[in-house]
Amino acid sequence: MGGLNPLGEPPLKGPAVTIPSHEPPTIVKSVSHANEPPETAEWASHLRTGDYVRRVSWLFLTMASAFLLGLYDYLKKAALHENEVLPVLFWSVVTGAAAWLPFVVWSLVAPGSLPHPVPEVTGLSGHEHLLLVAKAALVGSSWLCGYYGLESLPLSIASPIRATAPLWTITMAVVFLHETPTARQVAGMMVILVFFFAFTFVGRKEGIHFVKSKSVLLMVAATLLGASSALYDKYLLQDAGLGPGEVQAWFSIYTAVLMIPPMGIWLRRGNRRAFEWRWSIPLIGLTLLLADILYFSAIAQPDAMISLISPVRRTSVAVSFLLGIVILKETRVLPKAVCVAGILAGVFLLA
Repeated sequence: MGGLNPLGEPPLKGPAVTIPSHEPPTIVKSVSHANEPPETAEWASHLRTGDYVRRVSWLFLTMASAFLLGLYDYLKKAALHENEVLPVLFWSVVTGAAAWLPFVVWSLVAPGSLPHPVPEVTGLSGHEHLLLVAKAALVGSSWLCGYYGLESLPLSIASPIRATAPLWTITMAVVFLHETPTARQVAGMMVILVFFFAFTFVGRKEGIHFVKSKSVLLMVAATLLGASSALYDKYLLQDAGLGPGEVQAWFSIYTAVLMIPPMGIWLRRGNRRAFEWRWSIPLIGLTLLLADILYFSAIAQPDAMISLISPVRRTSVAVSFLLGIVILKETRVLPKAVCVAGILAGVFLLA
């Protein structure tokens, strides 16, 4: 998580749209990287020429990233089970920030001496840092809503709600950026809406009323904030010209900083619930960080197909769904599976 990252989705007709997974910035562009900002092109170039990347196919990297994202959702649920939400979020964010901090210090102390240019994340202006503080506030708000929503919802219901993020991102792109979806994308949006509506009936059988449930509304808010973050990623990576490493590193650090005041308020509460440390907490941040590294490695492959990478990465919902069923023993498998399959079909139509 770095402080960051409810994931990339397919671009519409018109300017490219960046859609991260709940979480860290992702890039959806032509795989040629010909028109990318210099920092992004350099990132892709070095990943593309790495020995490891040359040996591993982009599809395998994408599938591995999707698996880790599904595992990331499961780890959140495991960490939150009968536990206090705010410290779980805080320490998972701190873990992601701590992973980047050594590279920030190295870049400051000895710029240009890093063995790889990707972690070179210093040299930003004050204005650019303010842009990343805003990114941290947006993502932090999304995660805060998402964690509180996930605490009370079955993983097999919460994850599919988040999987509808491409629908809302495209809707925002149409409204605010005046982009024009294709007929296929409109069909995909309708399919997602139909199966999302079907999920409301499945939820009722478990006592969850989507319109009245505070947890569902928090998950929807987290998804909408994540979709807004996706559009902001487009601005940061394309218009502001920031590199993905710079965005990930600094918004991870700033998110951890922004989480300090809420943690201070929580610590001063006299009636707070006890917090239990679990090793799944730091694994949340590290798993998300590794998932993003694999994703960037995949899009850097010369023959990578973004139209397939984006929807394949969204199959992470199937991983978290299965983990919820197998490990957490969640119920009503068949109707939920049908709804998940329908939502994924809609995501593939958006590609």
